[in-house]
Amino acid sequence: MTARKKKIEKFEEAMKRLEEIVEKLEKADLPLEDAMTAFGEGVELVRFCHEKLEEAEKKVQALVQAEDGSWHTKPFDTQDD
Repeated sequence: MTARKKKIEKFEEAMKRLEEIVEKLEKADLPLEDAMTAFGEGVELVRFCHEKLEEAEKKVQALVQAEDGSWHTKPFDTQDD
């Protein structure tokens, strides 16, 4: 089995590859070495996806209309006040 060397740059690509790895591992017919390689790649992809989600969360802003009718932005807050 050859390791995939294609550099993944998009969240969606990483998720698709991660799904492929999960399917492969769920079949349970991989030799141990191949399973460990796939698992390692999966861990790297999970880290990549987590980083991308954190970046997106930092960029998300909510538009809020003030009492005077004007619109402004504020940082996205995941906690309800």
